Amino acid sequence: MSEVEEIEKAVKNLPASELRRFREWFDAFDGETWDAQIEADVASGKLDALADAAIADHDSGNSKPL
Repeated sequence: MSEVEEIEKAVKNLPASELRRFREWFDAFDGETWDAQIEADVASGKLDALADAAIADHDSGNSKPL
């Protein structure tokens, strides 16, 4: 059995109160992981081309006020 399958099995067997605690933990963990990845992508310049394209679209009138 793979590690992921073991985790899935353990999560399925959690009582409701523990499942709620796990969800809260995982939500925070997932958000922190996502934030770290975005920060790394920004710092490395990985998103520069996308930002430049969005700015160019805006400058050429291809955007609307929110």
